[in-house]
Amino acid sequence: MSERLAPERNLALELVRTTEAAAMAGARLMGRGDKIAADQAAVDAMRHVLNGVEMNGVVVIGEGEKDEAPMLYNGEEVGNGDPPHCDIAVDPIDGTTLTAEGRAGAIAVIAASERGSMFNPGSAVYMEKIAVGPSGAGIVDIRLPVKRNLTALAKAKQVSVSNLTAVVLDRARHAKLIGEIRDAGARIRLISDGDVAGAIACAWPDSGVDILFGVGGTPEGVITAAALKCMGGDLQGRLWHRTDDERQATIDEGKDPDAILGLDDLISTENCFFSATGITTGDLLKGVGYSHGGITTQSLVMRGRSGTVRVIEARHQPEKLKKIAPIGYM
Repeated sequence: MSERLAPERNLALELVRTTEAAAMAGARLMGRGDKIAADQAAVDAMRHVLNGVEMNGVVVIGEGEKDEAPMLYNGEEVGNGDPPHCDIAVDPIDGTTLTAEGRAGAIAVIAASERGSMFNPGSAVYMEKIAVGPSGAGIVDIRLPVKRNLTALAKAKQVSVSNLTAVVLDRARHAKLIGEIRDAGARIRLISDGDVAGAIACAWPDSGVDILFGVGGTPEGVITAAALKCMGGDLQGRLWHRTDDERQATIDEGKDPDAILGLDDLISTENCFFSATGITTGDLLKGVGYSHGGITTQSLVMRGRSGTVRVIEARHQPEKLKKIAPIGYM
């Protein structure tokens, strides 16, 4: 009889506590018009819980360098110091403006992968991206015209292009892109912020969206790659520079500024984990809810090696939480 291996530890089931904490802390300031205060509250809550997780983590994707961001900064060590050794990517609020204005779709996110496997974008702030779900994996190519990608995806999904919906950040830089999508005959869903949730939705059944196009944050691209790796989707990116100086900075860091970055370039292992918790209700997740019975949260929790995606709905008792965590959730 062959020896059975014990199930490996699913770190995502512990990381979800960090995104729940960040979401609950950030949601307290929903609609208050102060995105900095909301982000700080979420960061403080995430850090407090994260440092209790059994791991030796280093933040690769954070809120900037230590001197620039007194938050979860690039290079910060997190966890209790014990193995496993992990790269960490965090965005305590993906959609700070959405939170501050009380708009839909803000989430708290974290990704982890084994040490040395996560792409470090360095000074590159923006990335051109194309993202799809499992049915589009290996089908689209960021180097091809928009119409050819939509036609290929429609063929793979066995639908017409007119039945596809593309997600695009509503930015002036995307005017030409939006025109090309319309000319191809596909529908468009414009989002004001939060392209992590937009890209994940492409891989989520019955989300109503099929593909994401456009330029967004490079850190968000790396975080999204971890999620899509778990879900069997696909993402390609290409660093996008606003100025010649930004392009030269990428070259000086030893990176090819024109390289096409696939999932394996952004997260070079299947041993990765992802968690997202809704802050304000959107197409992907319900937001933080408040009632006499306590606080409710909804999270997506994923593991790369197994491809398991869990939806976790939790009810929290703030009076008890206060006794174990000095964070104001109410």
